[in-house]
Parts: sequence; C-alpha cells; structure tokens
Amino acid sequence: MGGNTLISGDRRITLDALMDNARRAASGFHDLGVGDGDTVALFLRNDFALFEAAYAATLVGAYAVPINWHLKAAEAGYILHDCAARVLVIHADLLPAIAAAIPGEVALLVVPTPPEIAAAYRIEPAAAAPGHTVWDQWLALQPPWREPARADRPSMIYTSGTTGTPKGVRREPWIGDAAITRRNELIDLWYGLNPERPPRAVITGPMYHVVPNHYGLFSLQCGGLVVLQPRFDAEQLLAMIERHRITHVHLVPTMFVRLLRLPDAVRAGYDISSLEFVSHGAAPCPPDVKRRMIEWWGPVINEYYGATESGVVCCHTSQEALRKPGTVGRAIEGGVIRIYDADGNQLPTGEIGEIYLRLDVWPDFTYNNLDDKRAEIEREGLITIGDMGYLDEDGYLFLSDRVNDMVISGGVNIYPAEIEAVLIDMPGVRDCAIFGIPDEEYGEQLCAYIEPIDGASLDAVSVRAYLRERIANYKVPKLVEFRAELPREDTGKIFKRRLRDPYWRDTGRNI
Repeated sequence: MGGNTLISGDRRITLDALMDNARRAASGFHDLGVGDGDTVALFLRNDFALFEAAYAATLVGAYAVPINWHLKAAEAGYILHDCAARVLVIHADLLPAIAAAIPGEVALLVVPTPPEIAAAYRIEPAAAAPGHTVWDQWLALQPPWREPARADRPSMIYTSGTTGTPKGVRREPWIGDAAITRRNELIDLWYGLNPERPPRAVITGPMYHVVPNHYGLFSLQCGGLVVLQPRFDAEQLLAMIERHRITHVHLVPTMFVRLLRLPDAVRAGYDISSLEFVSHGAAPCPPDVKRRMIEWWGPVINEYYGATESGVVCCHTSQEALRKPGTVGRAIEGGVIRIYDADGNQLPTGEIGEIYLRLDVWPDFTYNNLDDKRAEIEREGLITIGDMGYLDEDGYLFLSDRVNDMVISGGVNIYPAEIEAVLIDMPGVRDCAIFGIPDEEYGEQLCAYIEPIDGASLDAVSVRAYLRERIANYKVPKLVEFRAELPREDTGKIFKRRLRDPYWRDTGRNI
C-alpha cells in the first residue's frame, strides 16, 4: 500500500484528489467573500473535509478555525462570533445541536457524517437536511483555484490558556523560504515528519487540538500514508499499526495508560515493529508510564513541551527520559526557557518558579480581539502558559505546579472558572469551587465542592444533569461534594487549596 493517501474506515482518497478538492474549495470560499486574514470555521470530526477545508483556507490567505465539536450551542456560538467566521463547515449530525447559535451571516456547508465515524460514536450516519448546501456537491460546482497560496497561515486554535474565556491564537504567517525551511526542520525534530522520509502515520486525537491538527496536516503534506482513527481505542490502534505498517503516531499520556492496561496476551498479539517515531505531550507523563512504554515499544518515544502560543520549545528522546525521569526536555536550538519568581526575578538552577518560554523563529501571535491578554503573559520577550517548574544543572526542565487552576484531563485543558460561572446560577447553589484531583487514567479529573443555600435539596446527579445541559460533557465534574460552609480566605474568596490539597498529598505531585 503506497503513500500519498488518506484513509478513514473503508474510504480512501489520494493526496492529488484531496488537493484538487482543496483548490475547488478555495475558489468557493473566495466567492463567499473569504479573503486574506479572514476565517473559515470547522466543526468537524477528523474527516477528509477537514483537510480539504484547512488547505483551502491557506490558499486564499485565511485562517482555518477548528472548533471543539463537543461544545454546546452557546460555547460554539461564542467562538463563531469572536473569530468572525465567514464560512462554517460542519458534520451533518453535529448541526442540530448548535444551529440556533450560528450567526446568520455565516455561509453553511454541511458534510454528511460517514459510516466509520457514526459507528465509532454509536450514532446513525447523517446526511444533510433538505435545503442545506452539501460539501461534496458544492465542491463539484467550483473551478479549481489557480493562484499561488496567498499566505501560509497556521490554523487559529482556540484555547482557554490562563483565563476562562476561550481565546483564538492568531499567529502571523510564515514568510520566506528560509522561515518555511526552518519550520519544516522543527516539524522533523518534534514529530519525525519529513517529506524525504514519507511517514505512515495514524491520527489518534481530534484535530481541533493544536498538535493533532499540525500533525495530521503535515503528515499528509509529507507525501505519506495517513490513517484517521475515528475515536481512540487502544487495541484498534495496535491493529492499525500492524495492518498499515505505521511508522509515526502522536499520543497523549492517557492513551499510554489505556494501552498499558490491555492484557499481556493482547499486547503481545500485534506486530508494532514498524514504529519509528512516537511523539507525545499535552500533559505530564508519569515516569513509570513512560518507562513501561519504552520497554514495550522500544526507544522510539519522544516527548515535547510547549503550548499553542509558544510552539514547542523543548523536547527529549527515550534515552534522555530514562536518564532524567520526569523531565519534559531541554530547550532546542533557538529556544529559551527561564524561571521567574513572583516579583519578576530570574531564578537559578533548581529553584521552582513560573516558566517563561520563547522560540525565536516561531511567528509572533496575539489573542484574537484580545491584545491586552497577550501582553499580560509576556516578560522580557518570553511568554508563560501558567506552569511552574525548575531547570536542573544540565538544562532539563521539570514541571512541579501551575500558577493558575487550569485542569489538564486526558490532554485537554479545562478552566474551572467557566464551570463555576455556570454552576453558580443553579437554583439552590450559594457558592462553589471546581478544581482538579488525581485520576489514574486521565491524569486529573474535575471535582466540585458546593455550598448549598439553606434548605436547598441538591444531589450529585441533579448537579451533573444541570451542567450537561449547558456545557460540554467533558467539563462536567465526576466528583461532587457538598459542604455547609466552604473554607474562605480573609477576603471571602474560597480557599481552594484547602479543598484540593488532601487529594494530592500522597501522590508525589505538588499541584
């Protein structure tokens, strides 16, 4: 089976055919008023149309804006308004849930939900409703785009970052052959992706996240074979690796945990010898989990550390991971890492403080419509994503804490303030606190503490049901506790650390 092909279930498309569709989509986008610096929103699971639309946006100089398709109407509507989307490309089964929140001026293009995605999520395959414009039919009517790409703009990814309001990371385009050459060198360093060695890759994570997005788009551009896994399943991944002789894959630590939980007989039953470069990041990986994966898969596992805002600033190999258990790597060429205390003083080796990063060749960014928020996270030309840690004597970075309360569950950033703002409006709730507690599989899970109004009748089931109607399911706390009075600081603010610390005390992690 050759490269230059994208596979999803029983469907496949060559890179040439996909790029022809992308050029047709570019012409169609242009006719819909999409131009340089505009945005095309994608409310899609991993599918051919996501690649076609993302490449098409670049051709007309626009940003593709992949939106987390778990979001409810109000959440998705906020992003559509904030990015001023000209076009929304959406899977048919996802449309009814957010239809009321789509701005009236947005052109709607509907992608039928394919059978392999429907099967993975236990839904019926969905076609576009009468009156809607169907993606493939619309493409067939468009002439191919004949002009050179107007700007090499990366996708605009929305991230909660260090505050609860979703913010679009709007990055400057790559300009000039030298810059693009350096970018490609970095992609090779971080993910092992190089057109001179076309990969055989499987995409396991949703492409509304920054790394799966970059990973999927660059894998196919490298002329490789790219297989889309509709929904992560540990044994299915092993079967895909064996069947397609996969060489490259990107995972998050939660996926490692699920793979390691497979019975020994299942793990031994698949041939994974084709693997050459496995990259991971997005959340801290317990050293024991990393060691066991290296023992099983061999020294092919590589870790990176960075953020949507900064790009990847440090990384390390399997050999380094075994030599420096718990590290997230050290700065690459052009990368700078400094540790500062609360007063802005740079700290020496071994002392814990807030981590600030910079990658000199990575194009600068701002938060869409929020330049002031961009300024808040910068110090001496470096930016912070709210993590705390220290550098050892060899320059290796170790994470130890987070300045903010952001929770990382299964590689997904969740900001408790957003949940608290919804929960506080529930009848019977006087006050509440949301925070992360340890979870063996996901790294962290959400916990809610609620102070009820006197006489109110509340229970965990009703609280979770209330939240599920208003926010994405992955933001709903698994553990809900009630207290007559929550601990408070002198200012009256809830003292979260007193609630959170007992859960972390015996874990060895200082969160």
